[in-house]
Amino acid sequence: MRATMPERSALPDKRQVAASFSRAAETYDAVADLQRAVGSQLLSLLPGEPVPRRWVDLGSGTGYFTRALASRYPQAQGLAVDIAEGMLRHARELGGAEHFIGGDAEHLPLREGACDLLFSSLALQWCADLPAVLGEARRVLRPNGMLAFSSLCIGTLGELRRSWEAVDGFVHVNRFRAFEDYQRYCAESDLDVLELCTEDRVLHFPDLRSLTHELKALGAHNLNPGRPDGLTGRERVRALVAAYERFRQPQGLPATYRVVYAVLRKS
Repeated sequence: MRATMPERSALPDKRQVAASFSRAAETYDAVADLQRAVGSQLLSLLPGEPVPRRWVDLGSGTGYFTRALASRYPQAQGLAVDIAEGMLRHARELGGAEHFIGGDAEHLPLREGACDLLFSSLALQWCADLPAVLGEARRVLRPNGMLAFSSLCIGTLGELRRSWEAVDGFVHVNRFRAFEDYQRYCAESDLDVLELCTEDRVLHFPDLRSLTHELKALGAHNLNPGRPDGLTGRERVRALVAAYERFRQPQGLPATYRVVYAVLRKS
């Protein structure tokens, strides 16, 4: 069994995550096709019953799924929670929730038994302490309440990671926890696991610049400790392009996202 501390130390500082996504608030939606597809798949996994009286969009971002949840549950009260104030400012203008709240998934600003559904799509991969997130979910959910989340695990952006490994020894690609860690933490959470699976989604880009531009526009570029400081030298960029070209497919340069889907219920 792996120790928890090395996993935590390998993940990004959430203050940097919040700042990065705040800066990306105006550009995020234009390049968020994958995020919308993954969140829609997560929505489809939600059971029809019971209908929540209050739901929370956790890591709500620009509010795309806040508005989707409001449409799905028109009689329920909705709350949007995000650590990035820039995202919340953007989402407030478009509505969908009764309250937009700055908050951290590891320390939810909600009282015990506050909601019936916690929905979180592609946000929890930035949380170093997943057991704390699951504990908070158990605390704020009412009996029979649901936690539905999608996240990312090892295997995500593997082509980019392996290409950088051929160039230098720095950390250039965001790290993610193993799927086995999700399985273990969910099993130990005292929540009933209704669904826990992975799916590979592969995007294709005409060139490396298009991929890195999208990552920056999403706010999801390299935020890890151990990343190199300063500008990347031209020789290293050329070497990276050459290394990545080895993965080229007829559709373009592939970028694999290994997505975790989970639906858990409080007994």
